[in-house]
Amino acid sequence: MAEKFPQGAAPQENKMGVLPIGRLLTNMAVPMMISMLVQACYNVVDSVFVAQISEDALNAVSLAFPLQTLMIAMAGGTGVGMNALVSRSLGEKRQENADHAANVGIFLSLCSFVLFAVIGLTLGRLFFLAQTKNPVIVDYGADYIGICLGASIGLFSQFCLERLLQATGRTKLSMISQIVGAAINIVMDPILIFGLLGFPRLEVAGAAIATVLGQVIAAGLALYLNLRHNPELHLRWRFLRWNGPIAREIYRIGVPSIIMQSIGSVMTFGMNKILIGFTEAATAVFGAYFKLQSFIFMPVFGLNNAMVPIVSYNYGAGRMDRVKRTFRLTVTTAIVIMSVGCLLFETIPAPLLGFFSPSEEMLAIGPAALRIIGVTFPLAGFCIIAGSMFQAIGNPLHSLVVSVCRQLVVLLPSAYLLSLSGRLELVWLSFPIAEVVSLTLTAIFLRQTLRAADARMAAR
Repeated sequence: MAEKFPQGAAPQENKMGVLPIGRLLTNMAVPMMISMLVQACYNVVDSVFVAQISEDALNAVSLAFPLQTLMIAMAGGTGVGMNALVSRSLGEKRQENADHAANVGIFLSLCSFVLFAVIGLTLGRLFFLAQTKNPVIVDYGADYIGICLGASIGLFSQFCLERLLQATGRTKLSMISQIVGAAINIVMDPILIFGLLGFPRLEVAGAAIATVLGQVIAAGLALYLNLRHNPELHLRWRFLRWNGPIAREIYRIGVPSIIMQSIGSVMTFGMNKILIGFTEAATAVFGAYFKLQSFIFMPVFGLNNAMVPIVSYNYGAGRMDRVKRTFRLTVTTAIVIMSVGCLLFETIPAPLLGFFSPSEEMLAIGPAALRIIGVTFPLAGFCIIAGSMFQAIGNPLHSLVVSVCRQLVVLLPSAYLLSLSGRLELVWLSFPIAEVVSLTLTAIFLRQTLRAADARMAAR
């Protein structure tokens, strides 16, 4: 990795410390929201094309979701920890610490790739056999997960390198790499799935290859953009190695995020087991729901990713007024977005399911599921932003507690208990029950976190 910038301190003041909050958040969030929407689009496109093969193919992709979620959890959590540490270090004018955090973050991401490649290539089939005995689903799923995890260097590199662009406020550049990767995936999906333009028909494996190809190209572009257009950070081959203190700090912030998303993987696995006990169509509906809700959640995650470096930078600089204004504006915007999503799920659930070539059984049970779960969206918007607020100022334990309670203590047990009624429609009620608990805990922890932050600022 060639060094493109000379040694030297970062600029006197990053835009995250001086621009008006509304303008700053807009400038950083809009590109990220657009890129996240594009990503949501290609996730849905994957499933739309796969659903045209068969319902078994759609189920295979749906059942693979927990392992993909686990992989994304590791990539995203490492990125969150690195992002927060880099931004905070720049806010504190500690250039060398910021550089080391960036380089160690890249090293940790590459180590994560090796781990998941081994898992995907050795345990994929066993993972599907633990969920279903349908040999078609197992074969499709093993092929899909073997490719997605075995060639996941693109995903881990993309996550890490885009987070470095975001950490210095260059969200437009990260948007470019994400859009390019998504475009590659969308174009190659039908070509590889159905064997167009002289390519072999690869079906579900084709969807996996298209995804991996898009991630690798996006990662390469993000690396180029960091080396040529991100002068506040210096990436060097010789620093791509283990550094205990920095790695511990990255994971002190990032591990709660990793665990939270990993818990989501456990939740999805458990829900799939409960739902498939009713009918395989219920699992397909659950998989379709996850793809559809990404259109609503992804813009909020983009908004969220823009907020984290702003909050971390200004917290490091001791400017709590800017921290609080950023949070208030972000959470209000998130709730508005999620309310729109709720309205769509309540009014047109059947047309939304229609994107996935649904069977009659899916159309019979799916609209009720979307309506019941959709009610929770505005509450989830608040909890997502507040959870990242905890992480951005270095108090991630609260996010972890909320996530564990929501998904493992409340959602899965309530879903299981409601399933004993023999009525599928009651199982979906576990989502609003869990979200109310999550909202209550989040509100309590947010008040404590802000009070503690104010006290630390006063003691400086």
